[in-house]
Amino acid sequence: MQSYRKLARNNKSKSAMSSVNASFSQNISIVHPENFFIIGLTGIQHSGYYYIFLFFTYFISVIGNSVVLLIIALERNLHSAKYIGVFNLALADIGETSALIPNMMKNFLFDSQYISYNGCMANMFFVFLFSSMQSFTLVVMAYDRLIAICLPLRYHAIVNNTSMILMTLAIWAFNTFVVALMVSLINRLSFCESNMIQSYFCDHGPVFRLACNDNSMNKIMAYVISVLYILAPMVVIVFSYLAIFLALIKITTWEGRLKALKTCVSHLLLVGIFFLPVCCTYIAQVLLYLTPNARIISTSFSYAVPPVLNPIIYVLNTAEIKDIIKKMIKNKSAPIRENISK
Repeated sequence: MQSYRKLARNNKSKSAMSSVNASFSQNISIVHPENFFIIGLTGIQHSGYYYIFLFFTYFISVIGNSVVLLIIALERNLHSAKYIGVFNLALADIGETSALIPNMMKNFLFDSQYISYNGCMANMFFVFLFSSMQSFTLVVMAYDRLIAICLPLRYHAIVNNTSMILMTLAIWAFNTFVVALMVSLINRLSFCESNMIQSYFCDHGPVFRLACNDNSMNKIMAYVISVLYILAPMVVIVFSYLAIFLALIKITTWEGRLKALKTCVSHLLLVGIFFLPVCCTYIAQVLLYLTPNARIISTSFSYAVPPVLNPIIYVLNTAEIKDIIKKMIKNKSAPIRENISK
């Protein structure tokens, strides 16, 4: 009988201690550091050359995408549903590189690798927002090509300026909500040990792994982000092009097939440039052991290169944009020739 009483007392004391611990843990305030320290490319030999490469990629990206934006905005002939997607992609390219590379250059030039907590959250938000917009815009552009080739007679009824603008606004709103949710989940974490981020920007994974309290929700969110912005868009684009190729088979003449396929070349190149580096980095991380420095270089390369190549691909593969640029060059060179002749 006494043993039962002792057991009951022990159980009561254990339950009391657990309730005290639970209430204590609830009352603990969340600890946010004043600054984070972004390790970036420190410790990598000859990293200065890589920073020079990043500076030129940023310069070319901003110039190239700004030219595309101006041409589409000023030329009325390009105010169509197809070029709304191109405009949105160029805007996302400028936003992503501007959120990433200037901060890296500041760290390199001024040897200032500290970033405030709020600045880190803002950096994370904008990098992921513009990157997600790139991914979803490629899906929208695949949808445009799908309708144009599979349902050509109904294309203008289904895909028009109004529907494309509404679709673009919807993905902006959706991505803003998802990325804001991801960042808000970081704010519930407590950083009481290290503030050194093993990345070149305030990357989601390296940041939440620094937390000293439960970060299971952040891990789930990381998987959701990966599926939502990498795996799902790839699957949708692959199935879209399977439907496109089936439609091309039904076209009787080779000339008709090639003409329809040419309209997809630019988009296919953009898809490959965006998704292949990300997939290669992920596969290398799974199959091979990548050191933190190797992961940083590979991911930064996959972020920096697509915004540089996207405007070049569209200018070289789009007849309308090439013709407009040629006219602009001729119009500028004409007064110079007249002055020389005089």
